[in-house]
Amino acid sequence: MASPSVAKRSARADARIASEALAPGDLAPLHAPPTENEPPAKRLVRGKRPRSSDPDAALDRERVSGALASAARGRGALSNDSGRHEPLIREMVDDGWNTLADLPALKTQITHEKARTIITRNDSPDISFDRSINPYRGCEHGCVYCFARPSHANMGLSPGLDFETRLFVKDGAAALLERELSAQGYQPRTIAIGTNTDPYQPIEKQHRVMRSVLEVLQRANHPVGIVTKSALVLRDIDILADMAAKGLAKVALSVTSLDGRLSRLMEPRAAQPEKRLEAIRILSEAGVPTTVMVAPIIPAINDHEIEAILARAYAAGAREAGYVMLRLPLEVEDLFTEWLLAHFPDRYRHVMSLVRGVRGGKAYDATWGKRMTGSGPYAWVTGRRFEIAAAKAGFNRQRRKLRTDLFTRPQRAGEQLALF
Repeated sequence: MASPSVAKRSARADARIASEALAPGDLAPLHAPPTENEPPAKRLVRGKRPRSSDPDAALDRERVSGALASAARGRGALSNDSGRHEPLIREMVDDGWNTLADLPALKTQITHEKARTIITRNDSPDISFDRSINPYRGCEHGCVYCFARPSHANMGLSPGLDFETRLFVKDGAAALLERELSAQGYQPRTIAIGTNTDPYQPIEKQHRVMRSVLEVLQRANHPVGIVTKSALVLRDIDILADMAAKGLAKVALSVTSLDGRLSRLMEPRAAQPEKRLEAIRILSEAGVPTTVMVAPIIPAINDHEIEAILARAYAAGAREAGYVMLRLPLEVEDLFTEWLLAHFPDRYRHVMSLVRGVRGGKAYDATWGKRMTGSGPYAWVTGRRFEIAAAKAGFNRQRRKLRTDLFTRPQRAGEQLALF
């Protein structure tokens, strides 16, 4: 019998206008253009994706799903459905040649892109910043619950495995930033980094885009707030400590669970919990203000850890704390429920009942003021638990506001300094 997640994907596919079958051994990028050497089993099928009650068909779907999960070992998502903007649906099928066992492990692919701008603006009334920088598109950490996954559909890619294996590096980010900061009339306010994808994901070790951005901000005395799940942030402690001494930098570490096994299931390539707590300690000792984010809180999965996470983070040196309720926008709902059925099938109904309970009966409610915390009895109780635990530990007694009065506008190329 097909699992509920398979049935749900099939139902959603009925609304699409076409489907494409992939040969089981073909794990090339899902949206790559066809080539002359395409295997014969890779074909276009016009019309709706068929839904069959045939037990053999259901078994075949489960076999293909299991083979893909094996190839995607060490990743967060369990599937790679086409994004919501695509007119075609691609799926793997068993071609009868027993090639499923030969699927190679998924590898991270890097694409370099030239961005036109680097500072992203927003006017959302329920967040504390109006500008941000994302050095990368996609995130190798592979957090299955990541609310940013749907953004990959805008690139013609899947919010599933593509999001964590097909990454984009923004070349020339530092030069773009320097140009934008040097614009006449630019008014400095804190730039948030890490709001969409993690700036310290594993590929930062090689590409160092985040490091180059920090160097520009340091020279310009521009305030910056960073959110990350990675201990790699400690590499840049020289810059961060110098900026923090001037009131220009703060760092938030997201600690989702203290259970290493659960953390590995949810966010397979992020730093282990103890490494994040150690990063909080080292940053705090270096004078960098640190915040702990208990995010996301997943009902009946990690909600029992709120008090323990706050206590450990305060002991490590964090002095501010916040939380975010699980968010499941667009494709993230299917990806998360698929993950939930695979790893916690006994809790599936209970978890999703609570998730919908805090979102007005839906999987997600994007209403400003509610999207971060939810509403309803469970959300209220969770919020009060967090507030009481944070106050008991000593958090948020004073929130540090970063300075903007030290900003020095970078000199533009060809621009002469004034003599007087």
